[in-house]
Amino acid sequence: MNRSIILAALVLATPISWMPTSSPSASDRSLPMHFELRMQGPPSACGSNCLKLIGASGAITADSPRQFVAFAKKNDLTGATVVLDSDGGSVHGAIALGREFRKLNLATTVGSLIDLPADAHSEPRAMLSPRADCESMCAFLLLGGIQRSVPSESRVMVHQIWLGDRREDPTAASYSAEDLVLVQRDIGRLAQYTAEMGASIDLLDVALRIPPWEPMHALTREELRRTRLVTDDIDIPTPATVARSVPKSSPQPEARVTDGAQMATISQQRWTLVNESGVGSLARHHPLTFEGEEIGSFDLVVACGSNADSYDVTYIERRYSGEEMQLPVALQTVSLRVGKHAAALKVVSSERRNADEHLVTHAVGRVPAALIRAFAAMGSHSMLVKTESSNLATAIRIGNTGASQNLPRLAAACGKAPGERADLSKAKTGLAAVK
Repeated sequence: MNRSIILAALVLATPISWMPTSSPSASDRSLPMHFELRMQGPPSACGSNCLKLIGASGAITADSPRQFVAFAKKNDLTGATVVLDSDGGSVHGAIALGREFRKLNLATTVGSLIDLPADAHSEPRAMLSPRADCESMCAFLLLGGIQRSVPSESRVMVHQIWLGDRREDPTAASYSAEDLVLVQRDIGRLAQYTAEMGASIDLLDVALRIPPWEPMHALTREELRRTRLVTDDIDIPTPATVARSVPKSSPQPEARVTDGAQMATISQQRWTLVNESGVGSLARHHPLTFEGEEIGSFDLVVACGSNADSYDVTYIERRYSGEEMQLPVALQTVSLRVGKHAAALKVVSSERRNADEHLVTHAVGRVPAALIRAFAAMGSHSMLVKTESSNLATAIRIGNTGASQNLPRLAAACGKAPGERADLSKAKTGLAAVK
């Protein structure tokens, strides 16, 4: 998939949302945005400079602007600062709510409120905690402030727009012409709003680079200033992107695996059963990108393990140099994660091919069956595939379309004697794997 296809695939739901790619936690952030007014405290800490704070926590909905207008009518918000802690949400809701902030000349920041013990003789007070995230459309909501700040302990994170019901496995979904009409219209609205709020269109450009299978991009100090998302010179976050931080883990022992280098037809649209060299396997092809730039592709192949408690997994990657990054000498680590389950693969080869134009990597490992079963369970689930080299770390979410239907067939075949396992139908459609 080239960059033009990636950008053309941008689509929006109705109501339109800038949706995060991870499931919301069971906290206020997963509920519709709500507002509360507090005075900063304790008075002994802020003295005569205590701020009037508006806590704004939760998901931005189409109804959030109306609810805020009703909240503003009941409270004196003169000189207040809106404290944002949100996973994002509705595009139209964020634009309308940001304009309401600007109408009232409010300031904005990222953080959360911690209520202090009530005092019967004074108004409610809260401490301002800087530890919070402002994700997706929340970044554009931040633009509504006449003064905007991001503490060093906070993060502002951005991502592409995508259909909420298709974000778990975007490469497996289909999209209509009407979807593309919507995205062009609403990206135009976002661009107009961004300019109206006095920020740079670079903000939208940075966000649109990050496809839904990559982690959200945490804006750097330079990006926050360059996009004019902040108006002060306060200390702000420095991590470039979540994908750069890949934890080290101990490799699993090399396992008996399907010969992935010779795999034939593997689909990019769904997990399919393939049969090569007499071994049945469950496989999927996926583009490899970094901040939206395609730098290669990989195949993930799941085969029978030595017993019912494990599966053998092969990772086969072909990588080439990007516009702004050099091809690494070799990959160092490859790891998988599904919810609480994680496993490391052993890199058995990683070498240049075709006169050093490509880096071809094979990694193998014995993965707990619980990880594969959790991934292939009914419903939408995703697996995070991480790689690390000396100069770059990648993180790609791959969805489970087709896995729940085909894993039981693979599991049934795995219960047979090795010579009887090659009875799975071979996939006839899809993309050719790495040779």
